[in-house]
Amino acid sequence: MHIHVSGHHLQISESLELYVKTKLAKLERHFQHIINTAVILSVEKGRQKAETKLHISGGEIFAEAESTNLYKSIDLMAAKLDRQIRKLKDKQIGHRHQHQ
Repeated sequence: MHIHVSGHHLQISESLELYVKTKLAKLERHFQHIINTAVILSVEKGRQKAETKLHISGGEIFAEAESTNLYKSIDLMAAKLDRQIRKLKDKQIGHRHQHQ
């Protein structure tokens, strides 16, 4: 999986980029068909925001989260993505079992 991290009104440090990549790498345990990921981190008036668009075979998944701490926003966003991927995988497994 290719992960592209960019910042809006924010300089991305190596440690911040590594943190994002570590969090998102865990998603591959649930779903291996992730093609690439675009992450945008931004800071606006004290709000720290993280948003991600995951390109997967068959579509896209989008998640965003904001809080007063950028690391917390990244954690919340990763948790949302994890829930969405598990839900998608459960749907796919359910559809496979229905047709048999």
